[in-house]
Amino acid sequence: MGLDLLTYLFVGLSFALYIGIAIWSRAGSTQEFYIAGGGVHPAANGMATAADWMSAASFISLAGIVSFAGYDASGYLMGWTGGYVILAMLLAPYLRKFGKFTVPDFIGDRYYSNTARTIAVICVIFISFTYIAGQMRGTGIVFSRFLHVSIDWGVLIGMVIVFFYAVLGGMKGITYTQVAQYCILIFAYTVPAVFLVMQVTGHILPQTGLGATVQESVNPIWAGKPVLVVLDEVVQELGFHEYTAGSRSTLDTFFITAALMAGTAGLPHVIVRFFTVPSVRDARASAAWALMFIAVLYLTVPAVGAIGQLNLINTINGQEGEGTDYTAMPQWFKNWEQSGLIAWNDRNGDNKVQYASGEAFVGGKPELTDDYGDLGQRLTLNPIIDSAVAPGFDPSQQPYANEVFVDRDIMVLANPEIAQLPEWVVALVAAGAIAAALSTAAGLLLVISTAISHDLLKKTLLPEINERQELVAARMASVAAIFISGYFGLNPPDYVAATVALAFGLAAASFFPVIVMGIFFKRINKQGAIAGMLVGLISTLAYIIYFKFLGGATEDLILGISPEGFGALGMMMNFVVAFLVSYSTPEPPEEIQAMVDHIRIPRGAEAAQEH
Repeated sequence: MGLDLLTYLFVGLSFALYIGIAIWSRAGSTQEFYIAGGGVHPAANGMATAADWMSAASFISLAGIVSFAGYDASGYLMGWTGGYVILAMLLAPYLRKFGKFTVPDFIGDRYYSNTARTIAVICVIFISFTYIAGQMRGTGIVFSRFLHVSIDWGVLIGMVIVFFYAVLGGMKGITYTQVAQYCILIFAYTVPAVFLVMQVTGHILPQTGLGATVQESVNPIWAGKPVLVVLDEVVQELGFHEYTAGSRSTLDTFFITAALMAGTAGLPHVIVRFFTVPSVRDARASAAWALMFIAVLYLTVPAVGAIGQLNLINTINGQEGEGTDYTAMPQWFKNWEQSGLIAWNDRNGDNKVQYASGEAFVGGKPELTDDYGDLGQRLTLNPIIDSAVAPGFDPSQQPYANEVFVDRDIMVLANPEIAQLPEWVVALVAAGAIAAALSTAAGLLLVISTAISHDLLKKTLLPEINERQELVAARMASVAAIFISGYFGLNPPDYVAATVALAFGLAAASFFPVIVMGIFFKRINKQGAIAGMLVGLISTLAYIIYFKFLGGATEDLILGISPEGFGALGMMMNFVVAFLVSYSTPEPPEEIQAMVDHIRIPRGAEAAQEH
């Protein structure tokens, strides 16, 4: 059975499973659509939470960051995992005790203001659509390679699949679909990881891969040296910065880590998962289960990324070309080249592949075109042109060091092919990557539809609508959200993990402060919360738009803080503004302050006080 047939089989069976679960668990009420009826078992909810949170960024892109950035990727690893601990221990139990459907619900009631609720809905929309762009992009990449369609068509296929189980099943359908998706994605991630680590080091546990020594069969020159030592030596020889040392400033790394931590703790689609269990105790247990399920993948990522980079270099660097139109690259390279996510440009005309530091294509990614014209050179099997080449340009006279373009988002998906693993492993990875992307996309779509139908319509604009009308509005909002998210998937601001990091920054700057202050500070009032959210959201959004869409120069960065890390600065401004405004305006009503006390008092202690 060939790779294509195996891929169709694995992906097709997984789709059939997801849609079957959605039909079986179709939501029949708003409570089932919003919070799955509030009766999900903690272990099942922990598994669903892990799938919801471990998106395409975790499955597809995080190991790619580790592959190419090395130490600089530590901010992503620490930020995303550390933030979940903050959410699980500091916020989730209290929000569950509050007992509402959504984050805007909490903010609207805690700050006794429909204005605050509406601003929270706006924050949800910005965060979720930014986040979902990364998921749709990841889905498009998988379909592009394994189903032999364009990335754009891959995004459209993903939209159709999400429509079935997000719109029909609501949170009830999504929850049980995500349980299945977690099982698929974790199996699809760990099985290839075990193969990779065994092949390179002889160890069976991926978690020990970085410290293990490279086997002679991989490369006699590297034999007997630890993986990290070999990577340090190799990448420096190629002109890259030391793998185990950072190239980012310490301040920027700190702000990225802080933004991802606070953003994780403020993500609306993750927070809502803790409303689906029966009690506060179950919310705590659910958080513990989820953390354990998440750790399985995150402790595997470093070895997958590092060994993937080692295999990549060992496979392509120095390969001899054959003529001007074709290169003797391995088959995996030719397979991925068809997607436009990897390419070779013989810029000095020596028919030899040079993979090193620097951009092989000015402006980043190569452009796909059917017009060779006088401006381009043919790159291997694809009509991709180097946008820097101009009439009269003689590539043989240019001492370019790097001739290979590699999109970092392909690393996890390409790893099994690079390592020549069995074809069923390659197909399994495809199914797992799609599960990771679609599970998070569904959760985000539900959050968007709930914010619009419940928080904006039912609680603010049209309070007279009945439950049936509200459910119809939720499903209509889901459909609209799918089309908008598809657009952002077709036009993402960056690679998957960076796009997702921007969403975390928006969550850190807008939601995290008002949730923390809403639980632990009785004195924060509606004026302070509204002002803080607006300052945090607008400043962070403006910073992202300027540098990601308007071409802001690196020298314009404030204190060298990248857009992925600015959310931490926006968060600080949110806290400061909220406190200043709250303490210069009247205190919240007594019943609101009593409600805050009630949220924090354990149920047993509360009963004892009553007696």
